[in-house]
Amino acid sequence: QVHLVESGGGSVQAGGSLRLSCAASGRTFSSNGMGWLRQVEDKEFEFVASITSGGVTNYFDSVKGRFTVNRDNAKKTVYLQMNNLKPEDTAVYYCGENWAGLGSMRVEEYDYWGQGTQVTVPS
Repeated sequence: QVHLVESGGGSVQAGGSLRLSCAASGRTFSSNGMGWLRQVEDKEFEFVASITSGGVTNYFDSVKGRFTVNRDNAKKTVYLQMNNLKPEDTAVYYCGENWAGLGSMRVEEYDYWGQGTQVTVPS
């Protein structure tokens, strides 16, 4: 079965950068859309960024120009480069698979999620 493991989280000052990684096992990575999703403490899950199986990217408005998503199919890994981090970015970040190959902005359309990695930006 497909397994996703996020890494790269931590605590950084406002304006700093982090690069999250999501390593996948399984045989269908290259055909999956991959999304980054997050949960701010005590709030709903929300869409952050995605990349389709064809490499088309999408971003939530609040992270446009600051975050970049890309994928390396040979390594079965998707990345989220986060620059100019803000306190409002503090959340647990998850990667998820869309088995139709899409990069939906709807969190419920990601079929399998990893366990998440904490990102903290103190204010």
